Order: sequence, then structure tokens, then C-alpha cells
Amino acid sequence: MANDPVGNSPGRLKYYAAAIGAAVIWGFFSISLRSLRAYPPEQILYYRIFTSLLVTWLLIALFRRKAIAADLTRFRSVIPAARKRIVWLTFLAGILITGNWYTFIYAINNVSLKSAAFAYMVCPLITATGGFLLLKEQLSTLKLGGIIIAFVSIAILAKGSLTEVLWSVFIAALYAFYLIIQRVIRDADKLTMLGIHLFIAAVLVIPLYAAHFTAFPVAGFFWLQILIISVVFTIIPLFLSLYALTGIPSSTMGIIIYVNPVIAFTVAFFYFHEGITLHQSLAYLLLLSAVIVFNWGIISKIGKREPGTGM
Repeated sequence: MANDPVGNSPGRLKYYAAAIGAAVIWGFFSISLRSLRAYPPEQILYYRIFTSLLVTWLLIALFRRKAIAADLTRFRSVIPAARKRIVWLTFLAGILITGNWYTFIYAINNVSLKSAAFAYMVCPLITATGGFLLLKEQLSTLKLGGIIIAFVSIAILAKGSLTEVLWSVFIAALYAFYLIIQRVIRDADKLTMLGIHLFIAAVLVIPLYAAHFTAFPVAGFFWLQILIISVVFTIIPLFLSLYALTGIPSSTMGIIIYVNPVIAFTVAFFYFHEGITLHQSLAYLLLLSAVIVFNWGIISKIGKREPGTGM
């Protein structure tokens, strides 16, 4: 992938806003997930995927039919080798996001809320490193400094359980490589792409669903929470993140994800009353500093006009 020299221009603010919006929404995800703690994580995953798939393709059928036609035309116009690459990358993306969802749900309800949140502290480092090594994305001195600060904060937080750290790294790696793939496939309509990922996820889990099916949930509260999880915590933030990746590097998207664990740990402390130590508080402050330092190029230009931009 070519470098993105204009990735910090004020004209890209909408992409930064989309990335931040996705991270903020996901920061509150644990509230809905914890309310379904009595249900097996795989059951939550199955119905999250099925409901998200239904809602997404309903939206596509109603509002994005022209976008599908344009995507098909664009897909047919590329050479066979490129088409094959797109197909394999799309399939891999579906596998990665499905694995990320399952491990995240399992960690929140069976390991600890902090292990799930910690995953999104490790994720930006993997994403930024992958973007630099695989996609040749630029890392300025400031961005490198932000990554170093983030690494220090993670080292402070990693003094806890080794099991939690290993879970965090695995969850993070799945989502990090998902983001990197989306940066490669950047021309397709993002709602259509999300619908395809959800279709792949559904195909992957249907055999497991059939093999472990016991009874169809009938509780109204369960379905209300599944609908909230599907729309508010799946479709909307995933669409925002896919949209953001059309205008900013995956490394930048990865660092912005740090907003997620900061909010998640705040929810854990104030809402779920999980304990927080002084060194954890210091680590969270360092994370916020890392986000600011990494994105200082765009922050410093907010409100400024550039010649010829009309902004």
C-alpha cells in the first residue's frame, strides 16, 4: 500500500471522527454483554451474527442496490489474479472478525472484563506495526513516539495475570489483522463489505449452531439486548471503522482504538465497580497521551485553514 502523505490534512477530519465514534461506542459494549452473562458466549455470538446479517442486508436491499451494482462492475473489471486476491482477503476478514467476536465475548463473561479491554490496548501496537511492515504506511517521529508511550503503558498493565495477557494478545491480533485487510480492500462499498463479512461469519457458525442447538431463546430481554448488540455495537461501529479506513492509515485507526479501552476501564470502575490501582490509572493516562501524540498532526490542524481548501 502506498504511503498516505495527506492522512493528517483537515479534510480527513470526517474519517478521524468515524474512527473515534467507533471506538467510543465499543467502549460501552461490556454493559450489554454483561447483562447476558447467564447465556453461553457462543449463543450470544450466533444470534449476534444472525441478527446483524439480517439487519445489514435489509439496509443494503433498501438503500444500497446501486452500490452493489457498482461494486460488481468494479470487481469484474480487475484482472483475474486481483479478483482472486480480493476473494481470499474478504474470506479471511470474515474468519478474523468472527474469531475476534467470539473470543471477546468469552473473555468478558468468563475471563475478566479487563482482559477484554486490555486486548484493545495491544491491538493498536499490532495494527501500527503491521501497517508499517506490510502496507508500508508512514510512521513519523511523533507517531513512533506515541507508539512507544503506548507500549510503556501496556508494560505497566501487563504485570497481572499471564492468562489474561495471552487472551488479550490473541483477541487483539485477530482484530488488528482484520483492520489491515480492510485497508487493502478500500474501494468497495463499506456496508456491502460488512454484509459480506457477516455472511461469511454466519456460514462459519451455522454448523456449530446446529451441532449445539438445544432450545430457541424466547426471553424478550435476551432479544432486546441482541438487537442492541447487533445494531449499536456491531453494525454502526464496524461501518464507521470501515469508512474511516478509506481515509486514514490502519496504523492511525489502530492508535485511535485506545479510546475504547480507556472508556471500557472507566465503565469497569464506575459502573461494574471493579477495582483500579494507582499504576493502572497512570497507565490509562499514558494511553491518552499516546493517542494525542500519535494524532498530533491532525489535532494541531483542527480549526486551521489550508490554502485552497476552503475549510
